[in-house]
Amino acid sequence: MANYQHTVGTHSYQFADLKQVMAKASPARSGDYLAGVAAETYAERVVARMCLAEVPLSRFLDELLIPYEVDEVTRLIIDTHNQQAFSEISHLTVGDFRNWLLSDAADSATLQRISSGITPEMAAAVSKLMRNQDLILVAKKCHVTTSFRNTIGLPNHLSVRLQPNHPTDDMRGIAASMLDGLLYGAGDAVIGINPATDSLPALMDLYYMVDDVINQYAIPTQSCILTHVTNQIQLIERGAPVDLVFQSIAGTEKANQSFGITIALLKEAQSAAHSLNRGTVGNNVMYFETGQGSALSANANFGVDQQTCEARAYAVARHLSPLLTNTVVGFIGPEYLYDGKQIIRAGLEDHFCGKLLGVPLGCDVCYTNHAEADQDDMDTLMTLLATAGLTFMMGIPGADDIMLNYQTTSFHDALYLRKVLGLKAAPEFEAWLKKMQIMNANGQVQPISPAHHMLQNMPKQLLKVG
Repeated sequence: MANYQHTVGTHSYQFADLKQVMAKASPARSGDYLAGVAAETYAERVVARMCLAEVPLSRFLDELLIPYEVDEVTRLIIDTHNQQAFSEISHLTVGDFRNWLLSDAADSATLQRISSGITPEMAAAVSKLMRNQDLILVAKKCHVTTSFRNTIGLPNHLSVRLQPNHPTDDMRGIAASMLDGLLYGAGDAVIGINPATDSLPALMDLYYMVDDVINQYAIPTQSCILTHVTNQIQLIERGAPVDLVFQSIAGTEKANQSFGITIALLKEAQSAAHSLNRGTVGNNVMYFETGQGSALSANANFGVDQQTCEARAYAVARHLSPLLTNTVVGFIGPEYLYDGKQIIRAGLEDHFCGKLLGVPLGCDVCYTNHAEADQDDMDTLMTLLATAGLTFMMGIPGADDIMLNYQTTSFHDALYLRKVLGLKAAPEFEAWLKKMQIMNANGQVQPISPAHHMLQNMPKQLLKVG
């Protein structure tokens, strides 16, 4: 075991192991204080970062934060590590790695080439030494492109998940939100519904309803019903028109067990979705959501700081080649990310780590009503993330999810980002928007009446009473 000691003046700081150095080096956040792993003083945090900067990247392959024998995520990280890709950076310390990532030598092609040689712990470690602008600059250089019925993640593009949730799964309410989002140019990432029920017949109805809309209007996008993966496997077996398979994932085996999943189960679901062969331009069939604090909330963090646990979740995602993965950054509450400052920092860290590891990372830029945050904080975070090359964001009517009861981002927010930063929708989806005259030749969404042709022709079964 290495000796993690650093002396500043006459004061000597001693850290027990690499796990403690990582935790103490993390920016302050309420979840790490709750877990009892955070630095006790600003001085201790700075010294831990000085110590972490001197750690060779190769040590993360030898000193595992969670033992190989007890955790399948650790085994996945080690067993799939690409030594050849790592060889380009294996001589670097964490501090050297930061400097190299910020240099022009680390261009997009190089970062893509070495991504499979970077472990989540390496990504988390270097992020702890970075300012917000560093996280933005490097993430901007990381290009991760995926496809199903359209192409997600191209440079200078920003996709939107149309999230038409309803507290009772009322088809009229869902249809109205879908129409609203499509007319604002949202929905290229996915039309994804969080259902209020786990009833398989009700879920089947939702799948057919969204599939009818996509097919009737030939929309080059994909649908997803965000129910448990075991429900989705059963529905595939029953013939449901499943495009993407969804599951929340975490960074430890124990935390994933609390979700009722294993890596083997996720692979089974991926295979089931592949068997349907519903993609047209690609076959990335998985959709994952993550969030800092999920491992701690399940008492499954093993003393590892919450940001490193989050980065480990991206190893699970990376292994299954998803179309989409996003951190739901402020959803879990102020016990884990207390205020706007912590939420902003966490969102930038998550996006940086995910992109560096080769994951198509988006972000649900959000907060709960009991957090010390507001919509101005969300404006700041979504603007920073879009500048950093965010893969996709959420689009919800009025930025207020009436089913999940949290504050997120709206269709208008996506239009703002696309206009201010010159970003585009997925190319296939943008072509459809122009064909439908929702968007003009200059990429501007048109002021269409709610009584336009899409509402007039909406399938009758979507608007039926009861």
